[in-house]
Amino acid sequence: MTRLALLRHGHTAWNRAGRIQGRTDIPLDDVARAHLAELRLPHDWEEADLVSSPLSRAVETGQIVVRRQPMAVAALMEMDWGDWEGRKGLELKSEPGSAFRDIEAWGWDYCPPGGEPPTALRARLSPWVEALERDTVAVCHIGVMRVLMAMATGWNFSGPAPFQIKRDRLFVLHIQNGNLSAEATPVRLLRGAS
Repeated sequence: MTRLALLRHGHTAWNRAGRIQGRTDIPLDDVARAHLAELRLPHDWEEADLVSSPLSRAVETGQIVVRRQPMAVAALMEMDWGDWEGRKGLELKSEPGSAFRDIEAWGWDYCPPGGEPPTALRARLSPWVEALERDTVAVCHIGVMRVLMAMATGWNFSGPAPFQIKRDRLFVLHIQNGNLSAEATPVRLLRGAS
């Protein structure tokens, strides 16, 4: 069995403003950098491989928390939100004809205009997951995490998710015989020097 721990990147100015980032390369803000510098991996994850999305907010989160350079993996790139990147979800919901929906009403094929649906993320993530041979920490994005957690729990983007993605936690997946399963409780990052 191989373990995959998913870690969401730290806050950016767009996160704090409620803007959809998608593939727009928005860096961590200074508050996030200071906060992440106080955190570290639990001991049993210190020797795991470290990978991240190529976007700077994920790469830098890995550098700060793990104190080494992650290997960038294209499959971990955030979902493409197309025409909605930079916009606020609450504003889009109030615009007639925008077709913006809450995640609980997406289904696997929901697609922002000019963007990509969760099925596209699943298609690029599945071969990468299947090729993992060692325990791995992946610093990535909420969209990527939702798709991987959906694959592990059987959630189909319809109704409330059986998980809640928070920062400063490892969401641990087990990979065995091509199947994914999720540990019930996320593992908190530790505070203080290693």
